[in-house]
Amino acid sequence: MAGIIVNQSKITDIDGAVKLCPFGAIEYTSNEVQINAACKLCMICVKKGPEGAFIFQEDKVEEIDKSLWKGVAVYVDHLDGDIHPVTLELIGKAKELAAKINHPVYAVFIGSNVTEKANDLLHYGVDEVFVYDNAALKDFKIEPYTAAFEDFISKVKPSTILVGATTLGRSLAPRVAARFKTGLTADCTILDVKENTDLVQIRPAFGGNIMAQIITPNHRPQFATVRYKIFNAPERSENPNGKVTVGTVPQDKLASAIEVLKIKQKEAEENISDAEVIVVAGRGIKKEKDLEMINELAAALGGQVACTRPLIEAGWGDPKKQIGLSGRTVRPKLIITCAVSGSVQFKAGMSNSDVIIAIDEDPKAAIFDVAHYGIVGDIYQVVPSLLEKIKSM
Repeated sequence: MAGIIVNQSKITDIDGAVKLCPFGAIEYTSNEVQINAACKLCMICVKKGPEGAFIFQEDKVEEIDKSLWKGVAVYVDHLDGDIHPVTLELIGKAKELAAKINHPVYAVFIGSNVTEKANDLLHYGVDEVFVYDNAALKDFKIEPYTAAFEDFISKVKPSTILVGATTLGRSLAPRVAARFKTGLTADCTILDVKENTDLVQIRPAFGGNIMAQIITPNHRPQFATVRYKIFNAPERSENPNGKVTVGTVPQDKLASAIEVLKIKQKEAEENISDAEVIVVAGRGIKKEKDLEMINELAAALGGQVACTRPLIEAGWGDPKKQIGLSGRTVRPKLIITCAVSGSVQFKAGMSNSDVIIAIDEDPKAAIFDVAHYGIVGDIYQVVPSLLEKIKSM
C-alpha cells in the first residue's frame, strides 16, 4: 500500500526530522528514523524535510482487463423466499445502469426451496437469475452464503454487484468483496456508470457535509450497498424473457461452524420506511408536550410521526422513528416537516418523497431547497390552522 519511505542517509538532524510530523508519526527507533501507524500521508515530511529524506511511494497500479467482466448483478435479499423490496429497487437501478453500457442484468438467489420463487424476478426485467438452492443454505450462515456468492462471481464475472443495505446485506457484501480484494462503497445514494464500465458511487461523507464520488478503476467486481427506499422498483411485466440457471457448490464448501438452534420472529412493528404519509417534528419544537399537535396532525392524515436527531437525543422520540443518515430512509407519498431546518443528513433520508411540504419560520432554511411546497411561518400557528382545515373537510 502507499506510504512514506525513509532514506536514512539523507537525515543528518534526527531531532529535527522527528519534529517534522504534527501527528507524531515519525520516531527514532532501533537507530533508525521510522514512520509509524499514526501517519496521515499529509506529505509535510516530504515537503519540509531534507531533500530526498522522505519519499512518497504510491501503490503499484495493476491493469485489469475490464472486457472480461460483464453484467450488473443484484443480490436477492429474502427471508424464507419472501423477497425484500429493496431487491426490486436495485433491479430497477441495475437495468438503468446496464442499458448505458449494453450489459445484461443478473440476480443471484441463495437459499433453500427458492428455485420456483426465482422465476418471479424475471417479471421485473432480469435477464438471468442464478439460483443456489441447497438445504445447507436454509438459514443465513456467513460461510456457506459467501461460498455460493463467490462461486457465482467466479463463473459469471459480473462487472458490478448491488446489495441491499439490510442487516444481512451489510454482513455478506464486505465478506464477499474481501474474497476478490475489491472495493465496496456502503450506503450509496446515487449510482451511475462510465462508458468504460467504472461504477460511479456517490454517498454522503464526513457526517453528510460532502457528497463523496467513489470509483473502483483497477479492480472487479465493483460492490455497492444501497438502503431501502432510495431507488424506484420497476413495473412488473406479464411476459418475462429471462431464464433461471441453477448453480451448484461442492457440499464441503457449504459447511459452517455455526449451528442455528432456534429462530425467533420479531414482533411486527410500525415502520416509517413503509409509511405513505409522515409528519416530522424538528428542532423547533419547544417542549415534549408540543409533540401532541404533531401527533394530531399525523393522525388526521392517517400517517406516522417521525423526528429529527436532536429530538431523539433529547429522549422525545423512538430512535426507530428518526429520519436521516443515522436513522431511516423514507419515501412516502406525502411528508410534512415541522420546524426542520433541513441538514444534509436529514435531506439524504427523505428527499425522494413524492410530495414534500415544509413549515419553518426561517425563509432561508435549507429544507426549502428540496420542498415542493413551503410555508414560512411559526408551526405553533400554522399546524393548528392546518388541523382546523383538515377537520372541516
